[in-house]
Amino acid sequence: MSEIPVRYQSADEDSQRWAGFPFRAGDIVISTRSKSGTTWAQMICALLIFQRTELPARLADLSPWLDFLVTPKNDVYEQLAAQTHRRFIKTHTPLDGVPADDRVTYIVVARHPLDMAVSLYHQSANIDRERMRLLTGQPMPTSASTARPPLHDWLLEWIRADRDPRESLDSLQGVIWHVADAWRRRDRPNVLLLHYGDLAADLGGQMRQISHRLGIDVPDDRWHELVQAATFESMRERSQQLIPGAAGILKNPAAFFRRGSPGAGREVLSDAEFAEYQDRVAALGPADLVAWLHRS
Repeated sequence: MSEIPVRYQSADEDSQRWAGFPFRAGDIVISTRSKSGTTWAQMICALLIFQRTELPARLADLSPWLDFLVTPKNDVYEQLAAQTHRRFIKTHTPLDGVPADDRVTYIVVARHPLDMAVSLYHQSANIDRERMRLLTGQPMPTSASTARPPLHDWLLEWIRADRDPRESLDSLQGVIWHVADAWRRRDRPNVLLLHYGDLAADLGGQMRQISHRLGIDVPDDRWHELVQAATFESMRERSQQLIPGAAGILKNPAAFFRRGSPGAGREVLSDAEFAEYQDRVAALGPADLVAWLHRS
């Protein structure tokens, strides 16, 4: 049984579910922070593995979210054990919380933290919290919830808050922690670190890089069709088939694919507030990582 060196746990997820997971040679683990390109990476892997644009099942069934508490652990294990295709498994756990196996390829996608945060803010409003608590066995709140602050105020609080990244994975500290861990491992032959901005700028080139690292050959005449199916616009049109999570968690499935272009976070902040953000990030991660992360 593999030991899990770091445990990440929230009301919805528990990385301890990875303990003892029976990997197969060729497995792919897709590890990202929330709203940082998880579904995009899953879709790319699906297109490369099946090499057709019409997938044989819903993306969430082809690529289960292993540490999500909505589905019982044994059910997820059985689902993955029954798969005969090359498996590609979703997680929001950083790599230091997932068993290391040389037979497995680990794909990590990073996004500009401000863009991730803005997307997370809008995603949070689209989640049915009552149904989420019901599915994960959480107690219902005993008092009325307070009104959520406007985006600008929420984003400043997100920048300034001091959180433990092991418990608050979607905090600014959690985002930098996740990516910094992958950054330290990026030279390993079975770790592929991708930038959301690169996927947006050169999807075809990035997909070819991924196929090369996964050892998947794609006929030349199939590339255009597969790349087109992985565009943000194409995925938004197929949102019902591609969205993650159990039915009913998202109030509006189409809103999951809200905006794929960079710059949303910078648009919200004044110059002084953006400078404060830059100082904060500089204190959380190494300079070369921060410079890479902030590329458009």
